[in-house]
Amino acid sequence: MAFIYVDTSNTSMKTVIISNRLPVKIIEENNEYTFIPSEGGLATGLGDVYKSGNSIWVGWPGIEVPEERQEEVIQKLGELNLYPVFLTQEEINLYYEGFSNEVLWPVFHYLVTYAHYEQSYWDCYKSVNDKFAKSAMKVLNRRDKIWIQDYQLLLLPGILREKLPNSTIGFFQHIPFPSYEIFRLIPWREEILNGLIGADLIGFHTYDDVRHFISTATRLLPINSSSNVLNSNERQIVIEAFPMGIDFEKFSSLTTTEAVKQEIRDFRNGKEDMKIILSIDRLDYSKGILERLKALELLLQVHPEYIGKIELFMIVVPSRDTVPQYHELREQIDQFVGNLNARYRSMDWIPVNYFYRSFPIEVLSALYASADICLVTPMRDGMNLVSKEYVASRNEEDGVLILSEMAGASKELTDALVVNPNNLGDIMEAIVTALKMPQEEQQTRMKAMRAIVEKFNVKHWVNNFILRLNEVKDSQKS
Repeated sequence: MAFIYVDTSNTSMKTVIISNRLPVKIIEENNEYTFIPSEGGLATGLGDVYKSGNSIWVGWPGIEVPEERQEEVIQKLGELNLYPVFLTQEEINLYYEGFSNEVLWPVFHYLVTYAHYEQSYWDCYKSVNDKFAKSAMKVLNRRDKIWIQDYQLLLLPGILREKLPNSTIGFFQHIPFPSYEIFRLIPWREEILNGLIGADLIGFHTYDDVRHFISTATRLLPINSSSNVLNSNERQIVIEAFPMGIDFEKFSSLTTTEAVKQEIRDFRNGKEDMKIILSIDRLDYSKGILERLKALELLLQVHPEYIGKIELFMIVVPSRDTVPQYHELREQIDQFVGNLNARYRSMDWIPVNYFYRSFPIEVLSALYASADICLVTPMRDGMNLVSKEYVASRNEEDGVLILSEMAGASKELTDALVVNPNNLGDIMEAIVTALKMPQEEQQTRMKAMRAIVEKFNVKHWVNNFILRLNEVKDSQKS
């Protein structure tokens, strides 16, 4: 018999988190499933919520599970306060790889030429959001708080509102929300907005996103707004900015462990006088990786005195490289790095140390602690947590962060060197400024940024959103 969570008494209240992926990795070996908790920022931040009481996290377990083994998976995930939504490979291809990442992702990042508006993608996106709702209803009662995460589930607030009219629903989007002129390009724009306004509270990383959403909703739907509140069918929907943080203590303390200290010694061995510039990104056309490389090339051309004295340590984490656009981007990066290194290398130096792979967190911590400069220049980014992880890892309060003005983090980390990611000269000059920056100025800037990252950490983000959701619901009742 399947594990059943649902409490029909209506007297118990829990928080139900719903996201595309559950915070676990599932490994199948010898016909046995092993469940490994994720270490990501969202899983860390929401851990205290879904692991407490009878609260639950609903989402896709990450692999296709045969029907005859689904009850087994439900039982095992139930022990972790998790409940699965089972998806087929076809659904993943159309709903996730298709609509989520070939329509919403490029449009929301202002890269509309990458978008493919396929009807089959949209049809599957709707049906999968319905499937998420049906799975959620198995664990929900009318008094529960529901917190839906991100762009894969934009229709879910509206679907659940129809099923549970008086429920408390929050929604948070982790990627940017575009301007009206960009969003209106999506053929199914009204349906998406009607889904979103099923929530009581809609959160974004920045006020710019809030402003874009309110402007878009009031122009495309028959609703009006007052300040940051939308009025629809006698319901009020509050739209606010909640900048997401990281687990500051985790990254700050990691650098003090013996394992990470050894990684730092190994990394710096033979490079004591080298200035290290660190770049870490997932493979994606929104990250500005090629532009970053072109800025480094420009630097070596304009300032040959830095040849042999600086090194870009560039990590690109594999992502969707079977998709033609991503495969092409990887080839362009590989070719550019190869040409740049061939042109400038010497017997004992290359300008770019390039790794197309992921690294364990201990190695990343050592890199954060070792790098003199962290170069974070996405073309668009909802927040960008790498910038905050670098700051949290700088226990000596030195180092320089170069940050794109198009990243949400730039609104908080104002002591970074903020650049336009499209301006190669701007990036080059920021690198030169960072290389020349006196230690005292580095420490003044880094100390201020560390205070911000420490105070507005991921638990603050979670608590702030939940508190505001409760306030919004209470005000609706009064």
